[in-house]
Amino acid sequence: MIQLAFIVAAGSLASGLLLAYLLRRAPTVGLQLAGLAAIAVCVPLGAVLLSGWVMFHMGADTKILAVAAGSATAAVFAALVLARSITGSLRRVGAASQALAAGDLSARAPSDGPREIADLAESFNSMAAGLEQLFDARRELVAWASHDLRAPIASMQAMLEAIEDGLASAEDYLPTLRQQVRTLSVLVADLFELARIDAGALTLELRRTPVAPLIASALQLLRPEAEARGVVLSAEVDERMEAPLAADKIERVLFNLVTNALHHTPSDGTVAVRAEQRTSDLLLRIEDTGEGLTEEAPGRMFERFWRADRARSSNGAGLGLAIARGLVEAHGGRIWAENRPQGGACISFTLPVS
Repeated sequence: MIQLAFIVAAGSLASGLLLAYLLRRAPTVGLQLAGLAAIAVCVPLGAVLLSGWVMFHMGADTKILAVAAGSATAAVFAALVLARSITGSLRRVGAASQALAAGDLSARAPSDGPREIADLAESFNSMAAGLEQLFDARRELVAWASHDLRAPIASMQAMLEAIEDGLASAEDYLPTLRQQVRTLSVLVADLFELARIDAGALTLELRRTPVAPLIASALQLLRPEAEARGVVLSAEVDERMEAPLAADKIERVLFNLVTNALHHTPSDGTVAVRAEQRTSDLLLRIEDTGEGLTEEAPGRMFERFWRADRARSSNGAGLGLAIARGLVEAHGGRIWAENRPQGGACISFTLPVS
C-alpha cells in the first residue's frame, strides 16, 4: 500500500506539473483560470479514483467518479465567473489605453477590481496624467516661445522697413537692432539649454570648486543694473566653502536667481546671497526685500514661461528659473522658494559636497 501511495503521489505531481506547463500556453486569462480549476480538482480526485480500484468496491468507484465530475464542474464554473470579472477589469484598462493612444489625453481607467488590477489602473492613470501635463506644458511652451520670438522679430522688421523707406537712418536704429538680436540670441540659447536638460543630454564636468568666486562673479555682472535701480547687492559666504560642481552652470544659476530677485525688489531694497555649510551639502539662499510670493508661486515659479500675474514684461522670456532648476537638479541638488518671515522672498538650493 505504501508503494502504491508513492506511485500515485509521484504520478499526480508529474501530471500536475505537465498540465500546468501546458496551461501557460492558453491564450486568455479566462482559459488559464478554468484550466487551473480543472487541474486543482481533477488531479487529486483522479488520484483518489485510481486508488479506489484497490481500496474500494466497484460500486464505490461510481460514487467517487460522480463526486469528482460534480466537483470539477463546480470549480470550472467558479473559475469562469472569476475570469469574467478579471478580464472585464483588464478590458476597461485596455480600452482606456487605446483611447489614450488615439489622442484622448483625458482617458482614465476605473480603479476597481482586484488589488493588482486596481494598482495597474492607478499606475496607468498616473502615467496618463503625467502625459496630459507634459502636452499641456509643451503647448504652453510653444505659445509663449512664439510670442517672445514674434515680438522682437516684428520690431526688427518695422525698423528695417523704416530704414528702407527713408524714414530713419540705420545709425538711429542700430543700437536697438543690436539689443533685439541679443534678446533673440538669449531666448534661443535658453530654449536650447532647456531642450538639452529635458533630453538628458546635459553633460557636467564636476570639479571641486569654491563657491565664493562664483557668487562674486554673478553679483559683479548685475551690480550696474542694481545701482541703477537703487538696490543693494550683498553676499555672506565663507571663502573656504567648496563643492564638486560645473562652475559655469552654477554661476548661471546664481545669475538667473539674483536677476529674478533684482526684478522683484523695489528701490532702496536689498538682495543678499548667503551660503551655509551643512553635513552633506551646501545650502545657498538668495533673499530679497520685495513684495514676496503669491500662494501659487512656490509651486509654479520654476515652470517655464510662468508669471505670477500672467502679464508679459520686458524682464526676459521667463525661462531663467526653469533653467536654474534643471541645472541644480543635474548636480544632484534641489531648489525651492518660500516667503521670508520678515518680508520678501527667498529661493534656496542645495549642492551635494560629495
